[in-house]
Amino acid sequence: MKTPPAPHTRRQFLKTSAGAFAGPLVFPGLLRADTPNKKLSHAAIGVDGQGWSDLSNIASHPLVNVTAICDVDTARMEKAIAQFPEARRYQDWRELLEKEGDKIDSVNVTVPDHMHAPISIAAMRLGKHVYCEKPLTHEVYEARQMRLEAEKAGVVTQMGNQIQSALEYRSAVVLLQEGVIGKIKEIHAWSGAQFPQRGRPEGEDPIPATLDWDKWLGVAPVRPFKNGIYHPFNWRAWIDFGGGAIGDFGCHILDTPFKAIELTAPTSIKATVPDDWAANPAWNTEHWPDWEIFEYQFPGTRFTSGDTLKVTWYDGPKQPPRALFPFEKESRDIPGGGSLFIGEGGVLLLPHVGGPQLVPYSKNKGLKRPDLQPRDHYHSFVDACLGKDKTTSHFGFAGPLTEAVLLGNIANRFHGQELAWNSADLKIANNDDANKLIRREYREGWKTEG
Repeated sequence: MKTPPAPHTRRQFLKTSAGAFAGPLVFPGLLRADTPNKKLSHAAIGVDGQGWSDLSNIASHPLVNVTAICDVDTARMEKAIAQFPEARRYQDWRELLEKEGDKIDSVNVTVPDHMHAPISIAAMRLGKHVYCEKPLTHEVYEARQMRLEAEKAGVVTQMGNQIQSALEYRSAVVLLQEGVIGKIKEIHAWSGAQFPQRGRPEGEDPIPATLDWDKWLGVAPVRPFKNGIYHPFNWRAWIDFGGGAIGDFGCHILDTPFKAIELTAPTSIKATVPDDWAANPAWNTEHWPDWEIFEYQFPGTRFTSGDTLKVTWYDGPKQPPRALFPFEKESRDIPGGGSLFIGEGGVLLLPHVGGPQLVPYSKNKGLKRPDLQPRDHYHSFVDACLGKDKTTSHFGFAGPLTEAVLLGNIANRFHGQELAWNSADLKIANNDDANKLIRREYREGWKTEG
């Protein structure tokens, strides 16, 4: 399939926005609330599915004006057009930033993972506040650059791991830090998600008239369009576009361990994956495995019982050993996803999504629950853009969390090998082949400086 090159004007814009600024363009009037009645002029990039959820939740804030909307598939813009008929419409995010740069204050980036970093970085270099969906990026290197760009630009940022702001997860953080189960000895986290595939399908299908396939591919290598295989949902399964189960859920479920235990960067990670996937290049170069187990080693913190902490992740049909759950009834099921904190003085189970529970459950009698006020993840972002609040999943927090999550998607290509991670140098110290997967080259015509 022959794909047309990106228009010269768009290429020139990308080159300019990415490289020509010695420092960030900062528009002071857009980075603070000049008056109590100031409204945020917002643009949405990706407006259906999770994009519709992000857009409608941000727009529900009374001090937001939706100025522009963008989607590479115009068929997926219908709800947004009906709800925001005055918003200007684009099919190319580069054109939106080029034409709306002096009219918008903020953007949300709700597109497949492989396009998070190039869009968000271009927006931050124009001085725009950014709400970006989880995982923050597709590559470990990109996550580091997102954090650094946000610091340089001085803009408000928030990653879309919305459950972080829910009372259930926030309560777990408070209880763990108050020592309800004592110092933490180990953590287990899991998700039942899986996106099974069996190699890249042959052939190609006609591209829908409403979809710009070249712009959907963006920085990724060119491949033929196949109906229902990538767009609009199953891109999560494919190495070029998504992060599989840990990419989809790791920044949700591992968020609480990072927040509560104040985890930093892991020092090592080892993966166990299906033997047939590990042995089959037609699979392990194209899509993620049906299940994974990742064993992370983290430096200890003031909340851990030792100098190191082991955190184990499971996905697909894999779960922590049942012996770790001291349920009173053998018939009780392990939740389909969540995290299990094993402390010196007990066990805390945090289902995804559910309130924290001590195990056995009889220990919850008399437990004092934290008295917390509700918080809206989206409205907190808007308020922070207007100078009235601070975000809690800003890129300074979300970047390191995402780096740790995405290290799993390097380790799974090296079945059973323990990879030593040097966070300061952004390097896997003991495996040159693994180290090459920290960063990938963007497709010609889509390169972003840095």
